Amino acid sequence: MPKPPAGREQLPLFAAERRPALEVEPAPVSDELRALALALPPVVRLGTSTWTSPGWEGLVYARSHPPLTLARQGLRAYARHPLLRAVGLEHGGYGPLSTAGLAALAAEVPEGFAFLARADERLTRARRPEPRRPGDPPGGDEPRWLDVEHARERVVRPFVDGLGPKAGVLLFLLPTQDEAALGGRRGLPDRLHRFLQALPRGVSYAVELRNHKLATPAYAAALRDAGALHCVSVHPSMPDVRTQARELDLLDAPGLVVRWSLNPRLDYDTAHRYYQPFDALVDPDLVTRFAIAELVRAMSERGRPSLVLVGNTAEGSAPRSVEQLARAIVGT
Repeated sequence: MPKPPAGREQLPLFAAERRPALEVEPAPVSDELRALALALPPVVRLGTSTWTSPGWEGLVYARSHPPLTLARQGLRAYARHPLLRAVGLEHGGYGPLSTAGLAALAAEVPEGFAFLARADERLTRARRPEPRRPGDPPGGDEPRWLDVEHARERVVRPFVDGLGPKAGVLLFLLPTQDEAALGGRRGLPDRLHRFLQALPRGVSYAVELRNHKLATPAYAAALRDAGALHCVSVHPSMPDVRTQARELDLLDAPGLVVRWSLNPRLDYDTAHRYYQPFDALVDPDLVTRFAIAELVRAMSERGRPSLVLVGNTAEGSAPRSVEQLARAIVGT
């Protein structure tokens, strides 16, 4: 199983230990912020890629707490913020999530809230990386690459049964990797189409690419025919938002998924060190912000849903980015 990158360790969200006595309380919310949330189109859900940042004191939480405390107790407080109607479950990329664990998370949030869960990376990486630590699996072909049975039983079923109506989007993130191993421009669309077509219906699936050259019209057509969405990836490995929207005809899609993950000038580890404690907009990215807002408005005018998640490593503070994005969407 791949190990989480340095600085983004997987937290034991579903540990069986007794909860700490300390309760996590939400930060006070201004009437202006509540009015902003009400002004957003009802088909729009905004949120962050995680809820476990200690630096969000006064933004999301009433006081600072360690990440482990927030992982176990913070989601209920997070979901009381009027702008935060969605959240990401990144840790699913490092191994399947349990039905019971997901159900416990769903019980913490109100109706209308949505989770975007990242699927097991073994499904989306054609070859295992060479081992870096003792105990890592050997490199070579990944036997679970686009394995329909593994996806159905270990990923889709827990996602649906555990989250119920709060199961927003199941994301298959294809990290940067050798294009030939993925099938290249001709082979990947066909492989993805067969895989997605074989998965259970009634679930919102999205695919995020990190190889720009594979984002072709054939790829877009394969996803559309299978009922899946392209996830717009704001990441240095991909072109800007407007280019992805134009090249892949995203305005014709039945919905929109965006992950605003990373400042295009930095890598994750550098951004993580530079932006801590994630309480301020260190590098405002107005071009990306207004491009996402423009795309969300266009989809809303068509009556189609949008789910946008922002990471701390996008501008420096995900909650502040969400607020500014909401203002750009409503035009204030």
